[in-house]
Amino acid sequence: MPQFFSNKKLIVLLVSIILLVALIGISMRDREQLTLPEQFIMDSVGWVQSLFYQPAQLVAGFFENVEEIKYVYEENKLLKSRLEDFVKISVEANQLRSENKRLMELIGKENSLRNYVIRHASVIARTPDGWHSFFTINIGAQDGVTAKMAVITAEGLIGKIKDVSPFSSTVQILTDVDRTNRISAIVDGDEAAFGLIEGYDPESKKLLFKKIPSDITLEVGATVVTSGLGGIFPRGLVIGSITEVRADEYGATQMAIVEPSANFYDIDHVMVIEREINGAVEETQ
Repeated sequence: MPQFFSNKKLIVLLVSIILLVALIGISMRDREQLTLPEQFIMDSVGWVQSLFYQPAQLVAGFFENVEEIKYVYEENKLLKSRLEDFVKISVEANQLRSENKRLMELIGKENSLRNYVIRHASVIARTPDGWHSFFTINIGAQDGVTAKMAVITAEGLIGKIKDVSPFSSTVQILTDVDRTNRISAIVDGDEAAFGLIEGYDPESKKLLFKKIPSDITLEVGATVVTSGLGGIFPRGLVIGSITEVRADEYGATQMAIVEPSANFYDIDHVMVIEREINGAVEETQ
């Protein structure tokens, strides 16, 4: 009896091996279709994989989006900082370009005024209440500046020295309404037409050229310059051009309206002019 069961186990083992080899052979041979068990197993495994794959993809995509948003934020921040730097550089470049142009014009004006002592200066103060009357420059008595010297820009005359301290000076602008603020002037042309620049019209922003003899013919567009008769101002500093001619109230003289050549508002660099040989200082320059 024990021998029979022992033979039976052996027979079952051999049959199992035969079936296993047969299944392996069947699975390894070329077939156009899978068997039903293989199809069932493949479908089952694929379904289980799909359950885990889609959530995993969603989670992975979420973290990728977060990382991408972070990268875009950092990139946007960098671009904004560079844009701000570009705006600052652009503003500085425009300011330097404008300043360079003015300095080049000053150099050209210096060459044309080589017979006079020229002192370059920068505007350091301009109070709001005296905006149309005065400003302060950074040179004074220690630099050889004295009262009533002419002050010009590259465009033309803007005023004269009013007060002087050791290291700074106050410039009185031509637009100041002070009655003593007058400049001896002449029309640049063949016929001498002397007069005084005294007064300013704030509405038209033009200078008043008064006390011109009525028998002299003035042309619109003629250039008005300093006459040099005062002994301190040199002759030939450009003041402006005539835009209109009027008779005074008594008819004895006439008055011209003069468009200033210089800009009285945008001032940063100026030149103080001193004649090489000064004459007597008169009340009018």
